[in-house]
Amino acid sequence: MHPKALLDACAELIRQVLTFEHPADAVVSRYFREHRTLGPRERATLAETTYAVLRKKLLFEQLARSGSGARERRLAILGFHGPRDFLKSALSEQEKAWLDACDGIRPDELMDHHRHNLPDWLVEPLRSQLGEQGFRALADSLAQPAPLDLRVNTLKDKRDAVQKELQKADIRAEPTPYSPVGLRIDGKPALGKLDAFARGAIEVQDEGSQLLALLLDAKRGEMVVDFCAGAGGKTLAIGAGMRSTGRLYAFDVSAHRLEALKPRLARSGLSNVHPAAIAHERDDRVKRLAGKIDRVLVDAPCSGLGTLRRNPDLKWRQSPKALAELEQKQSAILASASRMVKSGGRLVYATCSVLPQENEAIAEAFSAQHPDFVMQDAGELLAQLKVADAARLCKGGDTGSRYLRLWPHEHQTDGFFAAVWTRK
Repeated sequence: MHPKALLDACAELIRQVLTFEHPADAVVSRYFREHRTLGPRERATLAETTYAVLRKKLLFEQLARSGSGARERRLAILGFHGPRDFLKSALSEQEKAWLDACDGIRPDELMDHHRHNLPDWLVEPLRSQLGEQGFRALADSLAQPAPLDLRVNTLKDKRDAVQKELQKADIRAEPTPYSPVGLRIDGKPALGKLDAFARGAIEVQDEGSQLLALLLDAKRGEMVVDFCAGAGGKTLAIGAGMRSTGRLYAFDVSAHRLEALKPRLARSGLSNVHPAAIAHERDDRVKRLAGKIDRVLVDAPCSGLGTLRRNPDLKWRQSPKALAELEQKQSAILASASRMVKSGGRLVYATCSVLPQENEAIAEAFSAQHPDFVMQDAGELLAQLKVADAARLCKGGDTGSRYLRLWPHEHQTDGFFAAVWTRK
């Protein structure tokens, strides 16, 4: 594709994404479906340019003011993912001079919000948790794309065997530092073409998400519920841990999301998973299981602000008002799901958020209202499960290491939280 045409396409995609009417990944996917002649390189440039603009929106909007031409085009130039000489061949002399001036600005010359590129309402809760140095490190890490993590399906294969298989396909994979079944990939190879993917030996899953499934520690032959299963990444990890025995219910209010689990389930070789769409957290299916379940995972609907490396549009699409509504939902879902746990059973509440009001606040309120649930130390549980350096995953806050608390800048995972209880 000619540089000028590719830059125009980037500007058009950015225009569509910045309406924020739909999630960015959905807009990008739709654009690719409508433009089927785009090659893999062009798709990569379009997606990466769009995501760069979302990550550095405040800075790029400030710099764009001094440029000329349509706003979307200026933003596309600033975020362009590809060789500089290729980009410059699409620019006028005036645009080239402007871009050089922008490139010459040093980070220490920028105003605070142009350096961190986060909305004001999000800055304070992050700063107060992490301090100035930690906040800077987090903001820098959120400006980078996330690595690609895989979970090895231990029903099908061993991690070192899969690592060697990927090496033969020229894909460099390193074992994840914490998850015993994870591999971290260099770059973004086409995994769909690999035999390891086709036969269900690997699944794409962030290392943090793998640790949440591990924390449930579901055993062979147990009755287990993944309460907000979505497309089932954690369900599949839990099922493999159970060696495809017992019964694993995958509940979700979205039948559409559960549909996406079906092809993954077929590849996985698991026969113990039972997906079921429920109307709400008080559905009859849930009531029938009261007091019968060994382990329940509640990966609650949340702001998703721990996933900003992958979904940078969330920081512009979320709001304090939406958060308040989510908190009510999180409390209600956790309370309902807890009724299924039998005495001696385990309950895990998890989010991919970095905000205390969705995390510690929900967990502490639940503990106060449910004295029959005793909080466990997540760090100790992970250490028992042979997770390396488990204490490092759980420090932070006044509550010591009771909660699992993962941060992109510290652990190279998405931001995750988990609290664990045992029912008396």
